[in-house]
Amino acid sequence: MRSFTVCLIMALAMAATATASRAEIPTRRSRFLLANALPFYDCSKKSAAVCLAPGSPGATCCGGQCVDTVSSAYHCGRCNKVCKGPHPTCCGGRCVDLSSDKDNCGKCGNQCNKKCNYGFCDYA
Repeated sequence: MRSFTVCLIMALAMAATATASRAEIPTRRSRFLLANALPFYDCSKKSAAVCLAPGSPGATCCGGQCVDTVSSAYHCGRCNKVCKGPHPTCCGGRCVDLSSDKDNCGKCGNQCNKKCNYGFCDYA
């Protein structure tokens, strides 16, 4: 009887230890769920209002993704309007060339008095 009690106490102690260590093991998700999970800012199968949520990349839904039409070179001013050129840049919803645009010289919003050359105001 005494050996039975000792075995029972040891079994309960081992079970308690196993339960405590399981809490530390991270849960796993299946590969199917990971591969088919929708991104948080995917507006193709959700309402376009998801694009207005804090932290969203932009307020416009273009092709199922939330985008910023003010600064995106692939959606400049509206969906699918791609800025062309050697260095495509979108400033305020307009495609600009930062090396020669008088209102956006070198960076967006940098205005020059006279002329913009090579991204510098009044150069040469």
